[in-house]
Amino acid sequence: MNTYKLTLLAVLSALAVVGRYIFAFLPNVQPVTSLIIICGLLLGPLAAIIMAILTTFLSNMLLGMGIWSIWQIVSWGLIGLLSGILGKYPRKLPFWFIVIFSIFSGFLYGFIISLMTYSIAGEFWPYYLAGLPFSVNHAVGNAIFMVVFYPIVSHLFKTYAKKHFYLQNTS
Repeated sequence: MNTYKLTLLAVLSALAVVGRYIFAFLPNVQPVTSLIIICGLLLGPLAAIIMAILTTFLSNMLLGMGIWSIWQIVSWGLIGLLSGILGKYPRKLPFWFIVIFSIFSGFLYGFIISLMTYSIAGEFWPYYLAGLPFSVNHAVGNAIFMVVFYPIVSHLFKTYAKKHFYLQNTS
């Protein structure tokens, strides 16, 4: 991983941590999942998994660390891996597909977090069904954050990549 990718990864992680902290008052509405998806689509699966680990660790230092932190890393890491695989698709993905994927990711996140309760308490369905409204919040929040952030971040990444490429070839 080169300095270019590390810089972009650090900026996205910082944005995700700040966004999660700012939106902490809204249950399960945060830009983290959308930014991890964007990271996976634009920088690849490894970068998205690293961002999932960084964001979870740093934001949970502010919001509280616990056994759920492991499951957050697992769920956001899986979402990052899936989005990174989608980003390797040879054709450009339509924007509506990316938004639908972000909605699906909100429900996937809730499902994986519910598995934590099953591993600890042995009960899955009651916890999952009780958490469904939070998963809906997460999915809707992901769609909104994706509509807001994806066009901006992808444009900035392309602009930065052109400048980076130009500077590399002139030196």
